[in-house]
Amino acid sequence: MEGPPGRHLRDGLPSYEDLKQRTDRPAGSSWGVFGEDDHLGTLNFLTPERVVAATRLAKRGVVFNLDYPLDAFTPPPVSTRSVPRHHIFQTNPNHRDDWLDGVYLQGTSQIDGLRHIRHPEHGFYGGVADTEVAVGQPALGIQEVAEHGIVGRGVLLDVARQRQADGPAPAGSAWSISPADLDRTADRQGVAVEAGDVVLVRTGWAGEFMARSTDERWRRAFGREPSPGLHQSEATLAWLWDHRVALVAADNVAVEAFPVDPDSGLVDPDETAVEEGGNHNGMLHRPWIALLGLFLGELWRLDDLAADCAEDGVYEFLVTAKVLNLVGGVGSPANAMAVK
Repeated sequence: MEGPPGRHLRDGLPSYEDLKQRTDRPAGSSWGVFGEDDHLGTLNFLTPERVVAATRLAKRGVVFNLDYPLDAFTPPPVSTRSVPRHHIFQTNPNHRDDWLDGVYLQGTSQIDGLRHIRHPEHGFYGGVADTEVAVGQPALGIQEVAEHGIVGRGVLLDVARQRQADGPAPAGSAWSISPADLDRTADRQGVAVEAGDVVLVRTGWAGEFMARSTDERWRRAFGREPSPGLHQSEATLAWLWDHRVALVAADNVAVEAFPVDPDSGLVDPDETAVEEGGNHNGMLHRPWIALLGLFLGELWRLDDLAADCAEDGVYEFLVTAKVLNLVGGVGSPANAMAVK
């Protein structure tokens, strides 16, 4: 890798500033850092040593489910998705079996795989060709995550609770979480983010959504209303990469704030708007997934865990997530748990 010397962090891997200076690969990308044929991105930070260390955090034996039900988010977060329909059948009086129709794998608490977003200029993570991102083909598929597993140290950054202590924000309002906010929250909680961590950011959005009536959910046009989340900035990208975060998850729709900050420097004014689906121009999803290979967790259930952390003052724990072993899958329900 070509770049300025002396900026590598203690693990010998490049800093984000190093990545920005690359000339051999897309600037700001981690392509090749973990090997030429890497399909795991930042999950490489979950080393065996870090997995073993994380298991020691399970001290009380208290388990927290970090998933909402498959049909919890109605209306769906994206207009192209639907709520699954559950069917049960029997072949005799003593038998039951079931199946689901219309299951969108990213319709509830979920993990975005590296197929989810391509960069409009550079394409998919690692330079994987568009033709390889197809049903049944393995490149960047979610099965890679199933084989590797997500087991590590989880850290909750309860930004919502810290903001509440400083004065409540209006319900449903859009507010951005800066790296300084993350650092301030960690400092107040007495916890440090370490290499290989699964960082959980609580905005309070999902809990507020669940408290709404059905009519209010539809009236507020779920998926298009403002949402708190991480701020679109180079500083946010640097914070996550330089902390060696393996996966970042939040209790909102996209981890990042919505709508995007038009002054972030990440918006391409010359990009033609898409006619259907979401407009990702200016979103961190592009550099997160396609350039850095960072895995995202969206719509995670964090309120019960947050209440326990606030009570005992312990904001670190063992976290696991078992995605579906679907060859070529784009994303998956998280099937996530925290154990304290």
